[in-house]
Amino acid sequence: MKKILTALFALFALAVPATARETLTIYTYDSFVSDWGPGAKIKEAFEKTCDCTIKWVAPGDGVAVLNRLKLEGKNTKADVVLGLDTNLTAEAASTGLFGKHGVDLSLARTPVAWTDEIFMPFDFAHFAVVYDSQAIKQPPTSLDELVNGDPTQKIVLEDPRSSTPGLGFLLWMKSVYGDKAGEAWKKLRPRILTTAPGWSDAYALFTKGEAPMVLSYTTSPAYHMIAEKTDRYKAASFSEGHYLQIEVAGLIDASPNRALAQKFLQFMMGPGFQDQIPTNNWMLPAGATSAPLPPAFDTLVKPTKTLLFTPEDVAQNRRAWIDEWLNAMAN
Repeated sequence: MKKILTALFALFALAVPATARETLTIYTYDSFVSDWGPGAKIKEAFEKTCDCTIKWVAPGDGVAVLNRLKLEGKNTKADVVLGLDTNLTAEAASTGLFGKHGVDLSLARTPVAWTDEIFMPFDFAHFAVVYDSQAIKQPPTSLDELVNGDPTQKIVLEDPRSSTPGLGFLLWMKSVYGDKAGEAWKKLRPRILTTAPGWSDAYALFTKGEAPMVLSYTTSPAYHMIAEKTDRYKAASFSEGHYLQIEVAGLIDASPNRALAQKFLQFMMGPGFQDQIPTNNWMLPAGATSAPLPPAFDTLVKPTKTLLFTPEDVAQNRRAWIDEWLNAMAN
C-alpha cells in the first residue's frame, strides 16, 4: 500500500507544473550585453534577489532600441528599456508606452539635478574624441581644430540615426556651430573614414588601427589603462566644451511584470548594478557604489564646460538636424 501511495504522489507531482519563474525582458544596446559588458554580471546579481530571470534583447545601439520599440508599439515584449539617453527621453515618453518609475529621485547622482519621473539614470559621461597617441602626436584641442584639421588623419564616427554616440556628436556639432553646423559637417567630411552603425563597430575599427581617432567618451581611456595596462589611447580635451550623455532606463507601463520591472529600476540605483558600470560599461555610475572609482579615473579629461540640449529641444529638432547632416554628407 505504501508503494502504491508513493507512486500516486509521484504521478501527482508530475501532473502539477512547478510555478514558472517570472521572466523580465529588457531591451538594451549591444555592447551592454557583449562578452566584456556588464550585462551578465548584472543579470546574475539581480536574479539572486528574486525568483526570476532576466532576458536581454539587444537590437543594436541605443537609437536602434527606440526605433524597435516604436515599431512594436503596444505589442512590445519589453518590460524594461535600458540604454536610451536624455536626448531620446522626450521622444520615448511621447509613445505613451512608459509609466512612472516610482524610484526616489534623490538616488540619482548625475551632473544635472534629476527630476524625470519616467526615466532613471544608470550612468553618464562626456563624449570625446579618443585618439591613438602613437599615431597622433598633436591631437586636436578643439572641435574647430578637428573640423578644419589634416584630412589624412581620419576619424570613425557613429550614425546618429541608429547610435546614441552618433546622435551625441551631431548635437555637439550643433551646440558649437548652431546655424553653421551644415558648413562644419562639409569641412569635417574629408576626415571621416566611415560612419559606423553603432559604438561597438566604430571602436573596433579604431582599435584595429583603421583610423587614429574615434568618437567615444572621456572615460574610454580608463579601459585601456585598467584592462590593458597602457596609456596609449587618450581623450582629447576640447576648448568649446564636451557634450554630456546620461543613459537611462524606464519601465513599460502595460507590462504584465510591472512590479518586477519597478524592482529592477530600484536595484539599478544600488551597488549590485552600479558596481559594474565603471569597469564593465566604462562610464561613470549614476547611483551608489560600494567602493570609490579606480585611480585611473582620476587621470581622465574633465571638461570645463558641459554642453547639453533639453530632451524637448532634441525631440523637436532631431529630424531636421539629421537631415542637415545627411545633406552635408551627400553634397
